[in-house]
Amino acid sequence: MSTIEITVATAAGRAASLALPVGPAEPGEDSEAGGDRENTARLLPVGWPVDGLAEELDAFLRDVGHGGGAGTAHLLPRPGREPGHLLLVGVGRADPLAWVAAGAALVRSAGERVAHWTFALPTDRDGDLARDVALGAWLAGYRFRLASGQERPTLRRITLVVEPGQAEAARAGIAAARALADAVILARDWTNTPSARKSPRWLADQIVRAAARRSGVTVKVLDEEQLAEAGFGGVLAVGSGAVRPPRLVELSWRPRGARTHVVLVGKGICFDSGGISVKPRDAMKLMRKDMGGAAAVCATVLAAADLQLPVRVTAVVPLAENLVSGSSMRPGDVIRHYGGATTEVLDTDAEGRLVLADALAYAARRLRPDYLIDLATLTGASHVALGKRTAALFSDSDELAKALQAAGEAAGEPVWRLPLADDYLGLLRSDVADLANIGRPAQAGAVTAALFLREFTGEARDRWAHVDMSAPSWIDRVDGPLVKGATGWGVRMLIAFLESLDEPRPSR
Repeated sequence: MSTIEITVATAAGRAASLALPVGPAEPGEDSEAGGDRENTARLLPVGWPVDGLAEELDAFLRDVGHGGGAGTAHLLPRPGREPGHLLLVGVGRADPLAWVAAGAALVRSAGERVAHWTFALPTDRDGDLARDVALGAWLAGYRFRLASGQERPTLRRITLVVEPGQAEAARAGIAAARALADAVILARDWTNTPSARKSPRWLADQIVRAAARRSGVTVKVLDEEQLAEAGFGGVLAVGSGAVRPPRLVELSWRPRGARTHVVLVGKGICFDSGGISVKPRDAMKLMRKDMGGAAAVCATVLAAADLQLPVRVTAVVPLAENLVSGSSMRPGDVIRHYGGATTEVLDTDAEGRLVLADALAYAARRLRPDYLIDLATLTGASHVALGKRTAALFSDSDELAKALQAAGEAAGEPVWRLPLADDYLGLLRSDVADLANIGRPAQAGAVTAALFLREFTGEARDRWAHVDMSAPSWIDRVDGPLVKGATGWGVRMLIAFLESLDEPRPSR
């Protein structure tokens, strides 16, 4: 949750704690705080009387070596005076992500003393700044389910001061930021929830409850008997070792007049022990995050509804626990997926692709998508290749890949395209089934996983993309708008992609 209230004001008043934006002294050149002291930051023009503070601010900026870099902030206490606290917030090149970082910096700088920041926004910019600052503040102010007796964050309120002509746009921007932040926070909450509580049924129920609060959103849940009747062999095989049976959720937003249908598939493994091919203990500790893809795509559908995006969006999420018992699937088993294709299970710890195969085949055959995109915490190989901040992207469609790359860059959730090398498909050959679930010999693990999934996309193959977001789904330290734990990765990128589609908004 994020309990900070964010409002808009159009006139300077009294402020106990005032934040002001600063940029690099040289246009287009950033420097980190503590860098070249000659290249200090400059105050941006704001709708707040700062003439009496100008000399003090200039001396302080020079003294601390503030370079104006995005998200860097320096606090100047002024006991007995007003404002009692001055915060100089760097905005770098002042692009949207820089203002998100500025909003996060406000929250990070509150400490235990500041309950209300007044942030004077520049007078020479549009009202979208308020949206970006609010988004950064709400994401950085997130806390996972405050425990009983845990202290509430000190910062309770932020007032954004804008020009009168910008107020309407600023309020609309804040409302949009609230919808997007709520979706990211919901994905974080679901992913952070311990697996002892987070059974497939529990998560399906949470999605149903969230859908019920939104007009125009529909949801369908298949239980284990319905999965068996429909032929979802991959989902059933993965969930066979658990006492809490699997589910499949189909969540839809279908606005009137929508021309484009985007189907999102998300991996929903509520806990992954590796099955019979059991993981080491340390590799299991964070396996509550193995449903991060499912959380992200469902939260995206809900955000699309809240934002009234004129695009039809459907999420298909297979939910299961991959556990060890006498009924678990075994290495050497052959399973039949939705649609009839078969897979030889060589490694039960490569389970995510088994449930995704069912969901992709169902989506391609039954939902007729214009775009089919899956998100999955799928391979450690993507982490080795790209590190913690960038997800791996695979697609045969240059157009779709470029659109997702642009959306990721705009949202601060970057993706990097890796090849779908057809020569590697032979590594997935099986003597007893259509495919094996891992490559032999073991190499290019992220690529072979993507190639496996592609085999289940049917006629949607030329408009399908796979995003392996295992590494960026979790972070171990505070970083800008990210807090330790689940990041809700993918929601912002997918919303940016949906907003980029050329869809007319329905007339009211």
